[in-house]
Amino acid sequence: MANVDQAAPVATSDTGGGLRRDVGLIGLMWASVGSIIGSGWLFGAEKAVVAAGPAAIISWVIGAVAIVLLALVHAELGGMFPVAGGTARYPHYAFGGLAGMSFGWFSWLQAATVAPIEVEAMIGYAKHWHFADGLQNTDGTLTTSGIVVAVLLMAVFVAVNFLGVRVLAHTNSAATWWKIAVPLAAIFIIAIGNFHPDNFTSEGFAPFGAKGVLTAISSSGIIFALLGFEQAIQLAGESRNPKRDLPRATLGSVAIGATIYVLLQVVFIAALPHASFAKGWANLAYAGISGPWAGLASVVGLGWLAWVLYADAIISPGGTGLIYTTATSRLSYGLAKNGYAPKLFAKTDARGVPWFGLAMSFVTGVICFAPFPSWQTLVGFITSASVLMYAGAPLAYGVFKDRLPNHDRPYKLPFGNIISPLSFAVANLIIFWSGWDTLWRLGCAILIGYVLLGSYAAYAIRKGLPDAPRLDFKAAQWLPPYLVGIGVISYLSTFGGNGDLPLWWDMLVVAVFSLVIYFWAKATASQPEAIERSIEEVVVTDAPAH
Repeated sequence: MANVDQAAPVATSDTGGGLRRDVGLIGLMWASVGSIIGSGWLFGAEKAVVAAGPAAIISWVIGAVAIVLLALVHAELGGMFPVAGGTARYPHYAFGGLAGMSFGWFSWLQAATVAPIEVEAMIGYAKHWHFADGLQNTDGTLTTSGIVVAVLLMAVFVAVNFLGVRVLAHTNSAATWWKIAVPLAAIFIIAIGNFHPDNFTSEGFAPFGAKGVLTAISSSGIIFALLGFEQAIQLAGESRNPKRDLPRATLGSVAIGATIYVLLQVVFIAALPHASFAKGWANLAYAGISGPWAGLASVVGLGWLAWVLYADAIISPGGTGLIYTTATSRLSYGLAKNGYAPKLFAKTDARGVPWFGLAMSFVTGVICFAPFPSWQTLVGFITSASVLMYAGAPLAYGVFKDRLPNHDRPYKLPFGNIISPLSFAVANLIIFWSGWDTLWRLGCAILIGYVLLGSYAAYAIRKGLPDAPRLDFKAAQWLPPYLVGIGVISYLSTFGGNGDLPLWWDMLVVAVFSLVIYFWAKATASQPEAIERSIEEVVVTDAPAH
């Protein structure tokens, strides 16, 4: 995942009499592929094989199937509501203001934590150079000096955004080609003469069993890497033939991305010298070399390729950090415009920069370095927050299927009544596999959001402000039990919990719990008139001309 996730609750007003439908299949697919092939590839293969052994290949396949299920649901919703910020809006339409505020906060959480993870990725590879010695501990966590450098890099991201130089953060065609060409080059160049089939079995194919395979999906960057399919769906309103092209672009981009990532995983495993994992996959090590792919290139005698990869490890995460710093300020801008946050977040300076939201994105990013001092600890948090955000779409799909049966659907999902609850259950399993150690932190972040946004909502309602949110508690009555329930099951599970729920039984409980929440939400959702009113009333405003 590398491009800005356009799930900001900000609509763009159309002053030209309607969106121009001139984006074809290739344009849609390229938008998503460019987002899927991002900075996740720099560490994903290494972290996955440490968690699952060579069976990490299975983890990537399972992750791809899970993403496809979520993407298919988004494809229909994207056609129904071809607007920016759809992911945050679908729950608002279906369940009213409380759900809209909640999923808007989930969107902000995942965006606000991407810039810090990109900083950690940059530092993880930069320590190859002598001037960066001492920035990381041997376990990948930041040292005190590393945190200082991380804060300075975050400051650079914010400074560039304050200058209004947003064009530097956009991923253009040339950059997208670069992002795809570098991992493909690594695959084929390293594989030539360095492919050792015995690596897949010498220390066991699945040394950590099913639990390792499933844990790797959430905690190793697999889902983090594969997210990005929604870029095509965000362009639904400009697609020449959304009914035909949306599902093709969505499935095609995930297929291309998953294929590249699986090849990366296969080559990474096969090219490693046996000595690097002779003590077991959990103890994978390269002597004195930083950066998984650059380190591997150096080990197999491809020093020139290592230099290319070290450069890419600065360029790609740096660009992504810039983009998501912008995205975070846009999200807070949208939350303010829709009445969920103070108007201070919507104020812009002379350059059109939402200065307070940008300052808060910096503060949030800096705070993240304390509980998440390494790439892998933060990736689990982002994965959970992202999938929690996406999980609102299947719930909304079920509501629209019943409440808005005659609404125009450029693309209609086959077997939607089955795929929708299934995708919701799969999303919850991905969140659950992140483990209790990640989910209690996510729970704290969610509580902070409710305190902050809830306090403002109460103030706005009490003062009778014109844009005070309507918090429909009845339609969103399932939301608190849903969030608390996932946390309780995680605490009782074998995925970082106390183990009272044995492996497989815990996942069965998650699946059943997901179905209960799905049909509960469907039964108590807003009525058709309220849904139509929400669709009409959601603020339509230009995002800041940053």
